Parts: sequence; structure tokens; C-alpha cells
Amino acid sequence: MQYDRIDARILEIVQKNNRLTSEVIGELAGLSATACQRRLKRLRSDGIIEADVSIVSPKAVGRPIQMLVLVSLERERSDIIDKFKKAIKSSPEVVNGFYVTGDADFVLYITTRTMEDYEQFTRRFFYENSDIKGVKTMVIMDRVKAGFAVPIETPSED
Repeated sequence: MQYDRIDARILEIVQKNNRLTSEVIGELAGLSATACQRRLKRLRSDGIIEADVSIVSPKAVGRPIQMLVLVSLERERSDIIDKFKKAIKSSPEVVNGFYVTGDADFVLYITTRTMEDYEQFTRRFFYENSDIKGVKTMVIMDRVKAGFAVPIETPSED
């Protein structure tokens, strides 16, 4: 998966606002709208652009309780890890899930309507799973920054 300086500029632009038209993106990147569309299509098909999404306020949609949850598994076996990854993907309460190194095996970002809902979720998702050794919940007091933008390295011109 390679990209050039123009692709890097397009990636910077769409990470800030992916609702811009190809005409506007092209103008900002120094391309025609058609050339911009071709590049965007390639960036998507190559997996450099994984998704085009909107960041929704959890509070605005009635899910004001947000937590980061550290999960430690009883054993680190590939079948247990794969099973837990599948559970994460199929749970709507889990907004983001990361398989990590360090003190925990997974870090989850979870939203719920109430603490009672979170308690029910923990009983169903964590406590009924015998492969989980420990769970540590941190309630988010303030979401300071939300996004998925990553710094784009501009390739050198060789």
C-alpha cells in the first residue's frame, strides 16, 4: 500500500471533512475532480481509507455514560483471544476494542444509557465468560478529544 504526496494531501483533507465534494478536495489538492475521484477510489480499495464515518456524540443520542475497560483473560490462547474478539465485534455497547500489550489484554471503549445498563452489560459480557480473569472500569468524566485522524507522513519525492 503506497501513496504519494498528492494522496497524502487528500488523506489530510478527508480526515478533517469527508463530506467535501471531489471538486473541492481536488481544488485543495491541486487535481481535477475526476483525478481526485480516481485517487479516492484507489485509496479505499487499497485499504488506506478504511471507512467514511461520522463521529456521533454519545450524549446527544442518549448514551452519556462512557467507560474505558481493561480486560485481562485467564489464559492467552489464540482460540480464547479470537472468541473474545468476536464477542467485542458483535456487541453494540463496545464502540472500540483494542487487543493490547501490558497489564491488560484488551482495552474497550463502552457507552451506555445508565450505570444500571452498564451493570447488566458487565454481568452478561464479562461475568458469564469464564475466560476473563479481571475487569477494571474507568468512567470517562470528559471526552477531551474524539476522532480517528492519524498523522499523515508525506512521502519524499525520489
